[in-house]
Amino acid sequence: MAQTYRVQVTQGDRIKAGLALQMVAATTGVPVESMTARARLSGAACKARWLAMYLAHVTYSWTLDHVGHAFGMNRTTAAAACRWAEDERDQPRLDALMDRLERNLRDVLDAPRCELSA
Repeated sequence: MAQTYRVQVTQGDRIKAGLALQMVAATTGVPVESMTARARLSGAACKARWLAMYLAHVTYSWTLDHVGHAFGMNRTTAAAACRWAEDERDQPRLDALMDRLERNLRDVLDAPRCELSA
């Protein structure tokens, strides 16, 4: 019997995926809850989630397998999301938005860590 292959996803990876979702939500107006619902997504929610997946792929240099699993999806869904986002970057407004989001996400992740004590 074959075992199911799953990419190891850490809590830190889920936090990074959540950050990408939050940034896309803040710039598109699509709530994270709409992007992560288990029911069939609206067109806007689906596209927003695809942008977040693409943002994670390019900013974190994650493989498509890793992106898929971090977002609770599979590699095929991540690949479709990234293909769609790449095609959409032909639109100057979306391309500029994605450049800003990538830069801002890197700035957040490059900031010194602040360890909080209890």
